[in-house]
Amino acid sequence: MDTRQAIIWIATLSLLFGLSACSTPTAIVPTQTVTLPPQTATVTFTPSPIPPTFTPTPLACLSQPGTVKQETVPFGNNLKQDFLVYTPPCYKEMTNLRYPVLYLLHGQTYTQDQWVRLGVPQIADGLIHAGQLVPFIVVFPDDHYWNAVPGAGFGDRLILDIIPFMDKNYRTIADRTHRSLGGLSRGGGWAVRLGFQHPELFGSLGLHSPAVFKENAPYVDAILKTIPVELRPRLWLDVGDADRELRSVQDFEEILKINNYLHEYHYYSGDHSEEYWVRHVEEYLRWYAQAWQTEPVVP
Repeated sequence: MDTRQAIIWIATLSLLFGLSACSTPTAIVPTQTVTLPPQTATVTFTPSPIPPTFTPTPLACLSQPGTVKQETVPFGNNLKQDFLVYTPPCYKEMTNLRYPVLYLLHGQTYTQDQWVRLGVPQIADGLIHAGQLVPFIVVFPDDHYWNAVPGAGFGDRLILDIIPFMDKNYRTIADRTHRSLGGLSRGGGWAVRLGFQHPELFGSLGLHSPAVFKENAPYVDAILKTIPVELRPRLWLDVGDADRELRSVQDFEEILKINNYLHEYHYYSGDHSEEYWVRHVEEYLRWYAQAWQTEPVVP
């Protein structure tokens, strides 16, 4: 990295972490709603300052990738809950900085590495290096017990074990605005359940081809009515036109509209597969990160 590039990097990170009182977010691509009629309401966003305070660090880390580390917490009778943690470039060097956290849940029959294989760390690195997103942490919990007795306790392990572990052992910003939850397929179903059960914990929910079955509709409708409007997480919903879960996703979206729940509904070409999800990973990450560079204004 030559001197000119180093100066550009420092200037970019200075903008990201609020060194200048007049700083604004850098080139975030506007999120748009792609729907089938009728039109779904969306949330309007306006800029807000970024909480962390930036301190200059050695230039070597500015162009380096983030890291992915294996973590484990015990539960039950000699069982363990595994999860991977992505920390962004310069995490070790910027010891006075705290970060937003995104929890991404994998699909049924898969394990903690699914989102990693879909490219989340590499895409996050690229967007952070380019100064387009603030640095953030990503947690990839493992739910390989999905077909065994312990599977029923995954939600408890995420809420009671993994999140407290992260807030204690990593430099997280431990509030709902800076904590997001997302998932694909079965993981999207978990995100619906846990996000609506714990709106005090998550400021954003990303539902990517979620497995939300028709028999769950009364439960979803009932729990939505218990969430105060000001605590409703911002919500993204997407599905492919050939997805086997398309009808149930459409039914779920109808419940959101009936309850006047502001959300983004994206209807794309594709099926229920990794080939579909990998095409949209960058778009997903940009949407999650908007919450950390802007704040919603409810009409």
